[in-house]
Amino acid sequence: MSSSQIAAQTIRTLRRRYTKKSDMDMRTPEDTILGTLLSARTTDKQVLKIFPTFRKKFPTWKSLASASVGEIKKSLTTIGLYRSKAKAIKGLAQKIIAEYHGKVPKTMEELITLPGVGRKTASCVLAYAYHIPAIAVDTHVFRITHRLGWTKRKTPEKVEADLKHLIPVSLWIEINHTMVQFGRDICIGTKPKCWMCPIVKWCAYPKKTLRPSSFPMNNR
Repeated sequence: MSSSQIAAQTIRTLRRRYTKKSDMDMRTPEDTILGTLLSARTTDKQVLKIFPTFRKKFPTWKSLASASVGEIKKSLTTIGLYRSKAKAIKGLAQKIIAEYHGKVPKTMEELITLPGVGRKTASCVLAYAYHIPAIAVDTHVFRITHRLGWTKRKTPEKVEADLKHLIPVSLWIEINHTMVQFGRDICIGTKPKCWMCPIVKWCAYPKKTLRPSSFPMNNR
């Protein structure tokens, strides 16, 4: 098989294993852009814990645009970078109202002009909220694609470009969806569990781990 065919087969294999909805697949464009923005330097679990209360307090773009940064900040104190995120969210709401009639835009070019929105957040909005093919390169995608040997690039933007050349468009959305779950489950950052990996035969990572020789006995 060609490298492109192997990559496609790898994604399909992961897709069969990881069927759960992505944490940042929050159904609406509004929730997806806010949730993904908040997830920077913070775990999805932390974001999901505060998100319902945050949205109950600020249910519309108008409520966010009219709130002070301090008011928004009070709802975000348990997540990382909450001060800068509060400022970005207020600016985001103001710009969406002023320039996009209160609707989250549907193109990468427009999305990345919004405060606090980079290519990863924009790609999550396109893929999860609008079902438009896009590749969101987060820490999991970056790490796993390097281990697989699909890229050697040093920035998420360049990794994204490599993946777009390698992976069929029909599978772009599945890359982030499957690799985030795979990266938490098996291909973890410190020491991957290669002995239980469903795609190990296609992996170029030179430091594969062996199955532990023994496991603690279960209590009987």
